[in-house]
Amino acid sequence: MKTLSLLFKTDDKVSNLLLRLVLGVVFFPHGAQMVLGWFGGHGFSGTMAFFTGMLHIPAPLAFLAIAGQFAGSLALILGLFTRLAALAIAANMLVAVAMVHAQFGWFMNWFGNQKGEGFEYHLLAIVISVVLILRGGGKWAVDTAIENALRTTGVARATV
Repeated sequence: MKTLSLLFKTDDKVSNLLLRLVLGVVFFPHGAQMVLGWFGGHGFSGTMAFFTGMLHIPAPLAFLAIAGQFAGSLALILGLFTRLAALAIAANMLVAVAMVHAQFGWFMNWFGNQKGEGFEYHLLAIVISVVLILRGGGKWAVDTAIENALRTTGVARATV
């Protein structure tokens, strides 16, 4: 049976730190566009309207997608709930590929001669997310402190 500590367990590898920081920093502007309207975004209301109206995504799922990119990027940068944050990013990218980007093929629209963006970028984000889900946040992750606290209090031995 799995324990609560598995959610937070990680190692002290710099490679995991680099992956989580890069993924978090890359996704933060996208989340900030959706929530705060920064970087030319439409803010929370505009993004919800687009997701629910144009893409026909149910409101609770649209909210989770927006929260996953914004809160997930911040969590990745901190190394807090790394596995859940990476799962949120991966889910966002899988849905984006399935609903929008697969029809445009592999390549991003580097020269503006396609009708849309392909999914090569999304695949990179998905694979980085999978590595973080499997290995955890690595060096300097807040998850390490949580896992240590759970272990010392005995909570980590309690099964979920």
